[in-house]
Amino acid sequence: MSSHSNSATSSRRRLSRQQRLQQLMTIAWQIVRELGTEALTLGYLAEQAGVTKPVVYDHFASRAVLLAALYQDFDQRQTALLDQALQSAVPTLAARAGVIAESYVDCVLLQGHEIPGVIAALASSPELEAIKRDYQAIFLEKCRETLRPFATGGIITAAGLRAMLGAAEALSHAAALGEITREQARDELCATIVAMVERARATVSDTGQ
Repeated sequence: MSSHSNSATSSRRRLSRQQRLQQLMTIAWQIVRELGTEALTLGYLAEQAGVTKPVVYDHFASRAVLLAALYQDFDQRQTALLDQALQSAVPTLAARAGVIAESYVDCVLLQGHEIPGVIAALASSPELEAIKRDYQAIFLEKCRETLRPFATGGIITAAGLRAMLGAAEALSHAAALGEITREQARDELCATIVAMVERARATVSDTGQ
């Protein structure tokens, strides 16, 4: 992987622990992007980074820990993108739904084809699956709180949020593969989010509250 030659050269310089971690994370993402998740082992990461295996093991005790770190890195960037966009969004349902949809799709597109492979790898063990669910739960709760004011007293259900997340993952993945455009993915997801909130509103009307 010639793209790693500069990283291997820089790895011979003395790096701080945080700099080394960032270097390893960057190369790990490159490996997943170019060769797929299956190629990502701690030994291969050490080879591509130009360091010894103990250096990699000092940061990641196992391949599972590395995969979890990659997902956490993705989640943190997704959360930062969403938070920044929400701060400047107009306080309407359409605007907030649009921000959630656009932020989710854009973050996946920025990561290219890598994140679906990482998500799939997380399903390989109960521990990794639990990590993914924990981060998803935080994201879904943020969405619930953002959209709650527009439900006019209705309950945005866990089932609705899970359906929204399923749509977000499927549409973003399709956009990353080029099956649909970024705009199509964003607009369809936005419509899904608005429909979820409108169902919550309808529940209030049906009960006469």
